[in-house]
Amino acid sequence: MRAVNNVASRRRRKRLLKLARGYYQGRHALFQNAKETIRRALQYAYRDRRQKKRNIRRVWIVRINAACRLNGMPYSRLINGLKMAGVELDRKMLSEIAIHDPAGFTAIVERARKALATSPEKTANRTVPTI
Repeated sequence: MRAVNNVASRRRRKRLLKLARGYYQGRHALFQNAKETIRRALQYAYRDRRQKKRNIRRVWIVRINAACRLNGMPYSRLINGLKMAGVELDRKMLSEIAIHDPAGFTAIVERARKALATSPEKTANRTVPTI
């Protein structure tokens, strides 16, 4: 008689089928289908936990850009002006300020505008390379 280790096999299968609860048709009942579906689902979950951070940052940038343009300045110039002014607000905070405190955001834009006006233009001294 061969040893089959039924207890461990059944436990492993039950654990995977429990993860597959709510899946459609054979994906929740048939072990092979469930195993493949769970593997793929876990891969997507791993990938999307990282993509979520990127997507949220994109939303912050869109919000900041919209608020900047209401104050007559594009996003890229605002970020550059804030760096020159030494303001270290991250995009999440800038987005929150733009939504909840428009007057405060206008003050931040003015500070960036002042820093851009007082600093020497970096592109003025740039020479075009000759080939």
